[in-house]
Amino acid sequence: VIMVHGDDNGLRVPPRLAPIQAHVMVVKSGDGVVEAARKLHDGLRDSGVRVAFDDRVATPFGRRAVDAELKGYPVRIEVGPQDLAAGNVVLARRFDGSKTPVTLDAAAGAVRDALDADQQALYDAALRFREEHTVEVESLVEAQDAAAAGWARVPWPLVGAAGEAELNANGITVRCLVRPDGSAPDSEDEPDLVAYVARSY
Repeated sequence: VIMVHGDDNGLRVPPRLAPIQAHVMVVKSGDGVVEAARKLHDGLRDSGVRVAFDDRVATPFGRRAVDAELKGYPVRIEVGPQDLAAGNVVLARRFDGSKTPVTLDAAAGAVRDALDADQQALYDAALRFREEHTVEVESLVEAQDAAAAGWARVPWPLVGAAGEAELNANGITVRCLVRPDGSAPDSEDEPDLVAYVARSY
């Protein structure tokens, strides 16, 4: 998950996997701010969103926001007195770093929509990256060349134990075996298996 979805700012955890999907944060104290944030938190929790609540206003907001970003929380909802006075909260999305004001009444729905959209976007980005960096090959030499910049798909009968040892000697390992339809085999002895190979780290 870290290697596939992380970026220079830390983790980006797919919402369906995230232990905490949304993080409701009180920016600073103000009239009704904590109460509004708590109500939003409770509504999200009751609708099935895994949500955390942060009203530690004694800790600088910037520090708390950076911590949430590093931990990969998919969505952060910032509740502060200035935005709340206008009937808004700020929706911050970890996937693309965007921050959008939304009305307090629409916040719960906006959170759920963002979680769904970002789950799909992370999946699409990972799939696109994999497809762009995977090469179909027909020999161990081609597999070694392709693995220098990504992954190689090579027929498993061309690899076998001897071929695997040769790949290993060049810092390349078999990552998985799949059937032609992409499903996992019950045994490496099944016919027509394909090996994914790549550099080892």
